[in-house]
Amino acid sequence: MDSEPDDEVIVVGGGVIGLTTAVVLAERGRRVRVWTRDPVERTTSAVAGALWWPYRIEPVALARRWALRSLDVYEELAARPGATGVRMVEGVLGEADPDDAWVADRLPGLRPATDREYRGTGLWARLPLIDMAVHLRWLRARFLDAGGAIEVRTVSGFAEVEAPVVVNCTGMGARELVPDTSVRPVRGQLVVVENPGIRTWLVSTDAAGAMAYFFPQPGRLLLGGTADEDDFSTEPDPAVAAAIVRRCAALRPEIAGARVLDHRVGLRPTRNAVRLERELLPDGRLLVHNYGHGGAGVTVSWGCASEAARLVAG
Repeated sequence: MDSEPDDEVIVVGGGVIGLTTAVVLAERGRRVRVWTRDPVERTTSAVAGALWWPYRIEPVALARRWALRSLDVYEELAARPGATGVRMVEGVLGEADPDDAWVADRLPGLRPATDREYRGTGLWARLPLIDMAVHLRWLRARFLDAGGAIEVRTVSGFAEVEAPVVVNCTGMGARELVPDTSVRPVRGQLVVVENPGIRTWLVSTDAAGAMAYFFPQPGRLLLGGTADEDDFSTEPDPAVAAAIVRRCAALRPEIAGARVLDHRVGLRPTRNAVRLERELLPDGRLLVHNYGHGGAGVTVSWGCASEAARLVAG
C-alpha cells in the first residue's frame, strides 16, 4: 500500500474496539499499526458473551446510531458464520426495558415472548450472537490483509507513540494512560460448560437484580453472569461460579448436569459516557479517543469505528 508518512495511524488497544477501528482505517487507505498490551486472544473482548443488543449507554442518541450501524455489519457477516464467528440466533431478553421499543422497526421478528418461552415478561428476538474467539481472529486477519501490522507492547504515555495520529482504544487501560479515573471496572464472570442441547439464548434478571444468561456457542454453552462495580479482580470465584450455574439451571434444568469446561472473568470498561472525540497532544499531533463502552463494545464497535475514522480524517 502506498501512503505518505502523515497517513500513519497507531491504534492503541487490540480488543474488539481497537481491531474494528483499525480495520476501518486500513480499508480507507491509512497505514495502520495496532499496539496492544495483550495478544488479541487475551484481551477483555475475548471473554465477552457476546450478544448484540442496544444496551443503554450514554450518549443515548449516538449510541443507538452506532448500534444500528454495527447491526448492519453483523447481519452481513452472519452469512459466513464459520469464518466471522457471527450467527443470527433466536432467544429471549427477559425484563426488557420499555425504552428498547425504538429498535422494533429494525428487528421485524421482535415480539413478546410466550409463557412457554419465558416465565415472565420478555422479548423474543433473532439477534447477532458472536463467537469472540473466532471473531477476533477474523478481525485480525482482515486487518492484516488490509496492510496493517500488530505489535504486542505496553504504552505508558502517548508521547512514546510515534505517529502523526494516535487512536486510543485502551478500554480499562485508559484509566491510567489518559489518565481518566472515570473509567471504572464492572466485573463479569462466566462459566463455560458442555452444551446439553440448548439452541436459543436467554437473558434474565430476577427480582433481587441477579442476572442469569446463557449463550450457545459452537461446542459449548456460556453461562453468566455478574456485574460487580469497581471490582478489579480477574480471578474466578468458585462460589460465584456455582451461583451462576444454579441461576441458569433454574431457567433450563438440563444445565445443572453440564460438565464445566472453563471459568472466565472480564472487566467491562464502564464510563458515564463513551468518549469518542478528538484531542491535540502537546506536540500538535492528533489523538482520537474511542473508549468507555462498558459491556456494549460488541454492540457499537462498527459504528464507533466509523466515527473514529471520520475524526481521524478531520
